Amino acid sequence: MIIFNAIDRYLIRLITVPLVTTLIVSAMLMVLDKMLKLFDFVANQGGPVSVVWRMLANMLPEYMSLGIPIGLMLGILLAFRKLALQSELDILRAVGISYSRLLRIPYIFAFFFALVNVAIVGYIEPYSHYAYEDLRYELRSGALGAAIKVGEFTKLGQHMTLRVEGSQDNGRNLTGIFGTSENPDNGQKLTITADSGRFMPSDDPNIILLRLNHGLLIHNRPDFTTPRVLSFQNHDLPIKLPAVESFRGRDGNQQEMTLTELVYILHHTKLPVKLRAQLRANFHFRIVEVVTMFLLPMLALTLAIPPKRSTSALGVFLSILIIVTDHKLNQYCEAIGGLGKIDPIIVLWTPFLLFALLVWRMYYTLAYVPGGQPIGALEWFFARVSSRIVQFFKKFSKRKVKA
Repeated sequence: MIIFNAIDRYLIRLITVPLVTTLIVSAMLMVLDKMLKLFDFVANQGGPVSVVWRMLANMLPEYMSLGIPIGLMLGILLAFRKLALQSELDILRAVGISYSRLLRIPYIFAFFFALVNVAIVGYIEPYSHYAYEDLRYELRSGALGAAIKVGEFTKLGQHMTLRVEGSQDNGRNLTGIFGTSENPDNGQKLTITADSGRFMPSDDPNIILLRLNHGLLIHNRPDFTTPRVLSFQNHDLPIKLPAVESFRGRDGNQQEMTLTELVYILHHTKLPVKLRAQLRANFHFRIVEVVTMFLLPMLALTLAIPPKRSTSALGVFLSILIIVTDHKLNQYCEAIGGLGKIDPIIVLWTPFLLFALLVWRMYYTLAYVPGGQPIGALEWFFARVSSRIVQFFKKFSKRKVKA
């Protein structure tokens, strides 16, 4: 029994290449945009550069939840657009293959990626979001370690201040060291200068040693008549690390709960009205985002086919605009539903039903209305505006040449 015939295999090849390419490009663009902000944030917090890659890895599921619908839409759209521009679609229609039959392969892709998106938004993204926030917390609290900034006074713990003129080996080797330390219990104050130094571990995990070389130490206490000045070749200065509180749990944050946890809490726990509304809104938002993917094959088909004797790419532009707008609209509806004034089912599913009716109407016009063109009016308007713009620039260039 043949599962896929030659036409099905041809459609699979046409869809797969732009789909995978779009997924990679969209993920890279979103990662690059966030990377610059993360580098700036980590540098300001004095954390190690390696944490940037860990934070970006934890943000990939969130990016893929939007990148997958865009990739699916463009993969199907560009495949059918190629068929239409090369007149292959007319041949397939002429031999009796309907649009419904041609949509079988796109819907297999849609079903597969809908399952992938359920796994991402339902289970992977909550854990990755929690891990990302954990890294942000550790950066701010100093649990990941702070880099010594050259030429600036850096506080190490509550009673130690350090300034260095040079730093190598990711802040482990220091040169041109100046530091002050005081003990509030006995009023002891230390002022230290050294040519170089290095951070060393100690037996106590809460204490780190700063091993100094070739320096001067000024020791002063209230019971001293004059401060003591000592020169040294090597001196170990213990630095007590500040206590770091553990990060919060995932309880109470709907973005960090899996779908299973949301269903369990909503059905087995008594919650405040506002919190219940927020949890329900988040649950329906995730479901709507996944179910919307089953509308994309029909929408992509209707936007892929330009008018006869036209190569307009308006459908490609509209497809990206529609997906991004729908995603942002769902986020806005989630926020409205979370306020508790409107039932989340109404505020999230009503726009989805209207969108589904619009997509079905466009598909019906293409598949069952003779000569139907779902975006024919937009194509006509776009062509007129484009021609006017081209004519304007031609006249402007001619005037410039004459002048």
